[in-house]
Amino acid sequence: MKEVCQFLKDAGVYYIATVEGDQPRVRPFGTIHIFEGKLYIQTGRKKNVSRQLAANGKTELCAMKGDEWIRLSGTLVDDNRREAKASMLDAYPSLKKMYSADDDNTQVLYFKDATATIYSFSHEPVVIKF
Repeated sequence: MKEVCQFLKDAGVYYIATVEGDQPRVRPFGTIHIFEGKLYIQTGRKKNVSRQLAANGKTELCAMKGDEWIRLSGTLVDDNRREAKASMLDAYPSLKKMYSADDDNTQVLYFKDATATIYSFSHEPVVIKF
């Protein structure tokens, strides 16, 4: 999981796919954080992505770094604990301008039953499950 987290941090931006009815939705994200042995992302509860994940937590993300790219599939699970939100915001202090661990908007979600595959044209795929 640490390798996946570092890959995504190094990439800087990853694209996360959700579904709304029968329509796929993709958008850029930048937050990735390990807390209590789980890989987390962060968003706002007022956003469409939050509603989409509440309806169907299955997601996939993709990012590219140099000549490698990663695909991470799994189910995102909402963690509404203050400690989880505070840990994410401490890892990304710039978010504190818009979010607070004590507000009703900050949402952090962790990956459950996740499979990450790191691909390259120069080596065999590396599969990481957590």
